Parts: sequence; C-alpha cells; structure tokens
Amino acid sequence: MSMGPSPTDNRNDEDAGGVPGKARLLLHACCAPCSSSVVEQLQRQFDITILFDNANIHPRREYEQRRDELQRWCRDLDIALQVPAYEPALWLAAVHGLERQPEKGRRCTRCYRLRLERTAQQAARQGFDVFTTVLSISPHKRADKINRLGAAIARRYGLVFFAANFKKGGGFQRSLELSRRYGFYRQNYCGCTFSRQQSAARRAAREKAGSPTHG
Repeated sequence: MSMGPSPTDNRNDEDAGGVPGKARLLLHACCAPCSSSVVEQLQRQFDITILFDNANIHPRREYEQRRDELQRWCRDLDIALQVPAYEPALWLAAVHGLERQPEKGRRCTRCYRLRLERTAQQAARQGFDVFTTVLSISPHKRADKINRLGAAIARRYGLVFFAANFKKGGGFQRSLELSRRYGFYRQNYCGCTFSRQQSAARRAAREKAGSPTHG
C-alpha cells in the first residue's frame, strides 16, 4: 500500500539529519490531545517526527479540525509534522464487512493495522530508526493488540517498533492536564463514522435514562 507525498512538514530540510545522539522516531498521531503526554515521555529519548495519517476520521471537517489543532501545537513546540493526503476510501475498503463491529472489535484491529502499516512504510522510506503510535494512550484502545501488530509489521520492514501502553503510569491523566494547558479541541468519539454513530447512540441512551418519566 503506497503513501502519497507529505505536503506539510514543520521542519526545514537542513534539519533532516535529526538530533545528534538520539534515534529518529516516527510517531503516528491521531490528534493533539493524545499526542501531548506521549511526546513528553518520548522526547527525552528520541528525535520525534509526528505523522498524521488517519483515513478513518469522518467527516472531513472533523479530520481537518484535528489536523489543524495538531499543526498548531507542533508549530508552537517546533516538532516536525508530516501530513499525507486524506484518503478515506482506503479505510472504508480495509474495514468492509465489519461495519457493525463494536469498538475494540475486529474493525478496530483492521484500523490499527492500516495506520501502523502506513507509518512503517513511511518510516522505512525515510530512514527512521523506530516507529510507534499514540493510540495506546486511549482507555478505549487495547495496547496489547496494538503492540503485537506493530511488532509484526516492524519485522517485515526491518524496523523497530516501540511497544508501550502510554495510558499507564498516569499517562492518560497527564494528557488531560496538557490538553487543558494548551486549550486543545477534544473530540467525543474515536474518529470513524461507525464510532461516531455508536457514541451518539450511547449519549442518547444516557439522556433518555436520565430524563423524567411522562404519562
């Protein structure tokens, strides 16, 4: 599966050599809030470039809002950011037949695999030493599944996958603190059209349960 060019990169060509003494890490990110505490943890050890490659996010305005927020934050912190073309058709093809699966089910596994595969392709093409993803910061994401997929994909590309459960050790709570500090937009669903529908259904059920009984 090929990737298009990266039209957005906040770092100049002269910076491409990376930080001396640090391994270069390509970090897949789904949004600024999920990236914040992960970058805080990893930047001590790695020279980080963030990759915003999320064909799953729906609708386009949601994709653009998350992208723009991440771009703003990366500019403020002088973090390199790459943004390939938005190709939702790739994601729809990858999860075809799994539309009714719940979150953490087989559809999510396909989604993880697609985004990790594309991150590995980009990392191999650009000569990164290591790649990983921020996805395990979410309480709704299974770190064990993400790490198994990442390690298997890394072996195929001759790369190292940095396995982690970023929500552990207060990582998720720290992301909430940093989100408040930076004034991040925080979404109320994972990203795809199906998680959006399921999230809306759960909210409606909670509102109905909390409403007074009539008649």
